[in-house]
Order: sequence, then structure tokens, then C-alpha cells
Amino acid sequence: MAKANYLVSLIVPVYNEEATIEIFVSTIKKKLSAELSHLEIVFVDDGSKDSSAALIEELIAAQSELKISLIKLSRNFGKEAAMTAALDIVNSDAVIPMDVDLQDPPELVLEFIRIWRDEGIDHVYGVRVDRSQDTEMKRMTSGGFYFVFNRLSNKVKIPANAGDFRLMDRKIVETVRLLHESNRFMKGLFAWPGFSSKGVPYQRPPRVAGNSKWNYWKLWNFALDGIVSFSSLPLRVWSYIGAGVGLLAFVYMCWIIIETMISGIDVPGYASTMCAVLFLGAVQLISIGILGEYLGRISEEAKHRPVYVAQQIKGDLAKRVPPGAQHTASGIYFMQDDNK
Repeated sequence: MAKANYLVSLIVPVYNEEATIEIFVSTIKKKLSAELSHLEIVFVDDGSKDSSAALIEELIAAQSELKISLIKLSRNFGKEAAMTAALDIVNSDAVIPMDVDLQDPPELVLEFIRIWRDEGIDHVYGVRVDRSQDTEMKRMTSGGFYFVFNRLSNKVKIPANAGDFRLMDRKIVETVRLLHESNRFMKGLFAWPGFSSKGVPYQRPPRVAGNSKWNYWKLWNFALDGIVSFSSLPLRVWSYIGAGVGLLAFVYMCWIIIETMISGIDVPGYASTMCAVLFLGAVQLISIGILGEYLGRISEEAKHRPVYVAQQIKGDLAKRVPPGAQHTASGIYFMQDDNK
């Protein structure tokens, strides 16, 4: 499926990444500019507190041969919101979300595009085959998450060891734009539209500079968002657990009645009573906690708050969006009218 005169946008969320931005741009120029005449980099500054936004603005002002744009969010909304903002605003034939730390190899972009154009695959994603740079704990928890997610979700499956690094055809982007939920687990949303897809294995290199902004607490909450957003099985499981505990309680009650009728009244034991109370209390608290996870997300969805607020758009992308306040399906952005 040949696509002539196509435009490809690299979507690059940044948060306090001043040490990696210039390295990233120079690497893209070196490895991709000569091969791709219609390529743009769309940085999304997610409320950085360092000079990340200023560095990107300097690169835009330098008027290099590489098209660079900046979407500046009004505060830190999170990586999922930053990617959503870019997907809502860019209008290209294909988009490729990737990390600024170059752990997503730029040379793989050429293979993504080849598969997209020559094989007609709408969704091409990278699969990490070597995660030796990650800790043993990180590899174990990551593998466990993909296993649990795919077992619990009966409608959407995500490939193991596939991150956000992927190419999506415009039809997938347009479909994702119609998904309005506030709690956005982008890996699941990218897989939800369907269409043809293919994985490309690659080795994930270490960061070129700086430190990761993800810690285990953030990853844990991220995993919960993904599971709760795409599966109601945890709620159903606790119905079965409640029925099972009730059946055991009924059997135990019958045994107590029969024993009392045969042997007479016996003084109940303190230990067995405490075990039963603590066990049932733990079951109730866990089930209430799971209900709370779903109710909390329902509450957020009911408020219909914007997923992001973009206060500025600069660079080549600014030439292609109308001025003023523009509402999208997921957020709002403000574009300065230079004619005023």
C-alpha cells in the first residue's frame, strides 16, 4: 500500500529532560533526515520545571532543516495526557510516539515506515527482546503485569514487552481521538481500534543522559489504571469469592449445629473466633478497596474534566492549527493569533 507524499510525526513527551533534548534532535537529524523528507518532531512539554521548553524553543528558532514543534502544557498532566494532546492536534499520515532518552532506537523508525508503506500494516509496534538494562525486579513486575492484564481483559490484548514506541496510521489516530475517557491507559487505547498490526523486535539501549522519571509507585498506579480501565473481572471475582466464603460459612454452621446436637454445648474457642473475624474482615476490606478503585474512576469520568490544557503551540505545527481557544475531544489548547 504505497503512500506517496506522506507526513510522519514523531511525538515526544518531555518532562525535565534538558539533558537529552539536543542529543535527541541531533540523532534524529543524523539517522532520519536524509531518509525522510516529510518528517517532523512534535515535542510535548509536560510542565517541565527545568529549561526543557526553552531549549526546544531555541531549536525552533534556529530554523533548521528539520521541522520541530512544541506543545506546551499548562502544568504536569502526565505522559498519557501529553501523548493525547499531540494525537489531538497533529494532522499527519502516521504518528510515532517515542521517548526522548533514545531508548527507542530512531533507526527502527525506518523499518516501521517500510512495513506501513510496503506491507500495508496500519499498526507497527516495537517489541523489547532484551531488557538487560532493567533490574530483575523491573523485568519480573513488567512480565507479571502483561500476563495479568491479558488474562483479565477479554476484549483488548496488548503484546508483552511492547511500550509506547510504535507507528500508527491516521485511521487509528482518528479512532483513538474518539475515546474520551479521563483515565487513559494508552497502550490499551492504541490496541482498542484493531486494524492490522505487526511487532518488530529490538534491543532497548540505556538512556543517553538524565534519569527516568518513573518509580515503582508510579508504575504500580499505572498498572492499576490499565487493569481497571479495560476489565471488570476483578469485580466479578469478588462475587465468586463472597459466594465461596458464604458456602464455607454455611457448611461450618451446619457442622457446629450437628456437633452441638450430638455432643452438647461446647465453649467456643477464642483462636478460631478471631481467625474467622480477621479473615472475613480482610476479605471485606479488599473487596471494598476494589470497589473504591472503580468508583473513584467513575467519579473522575463523570466530571468530564479536560485531560490536558495546552497553553502554547510553537513551530511548524502552529502554522497548521487555527488561532484562539480550540476544544478537542479530550482537552483544550490555546493558539496565539499573530495577526492581532
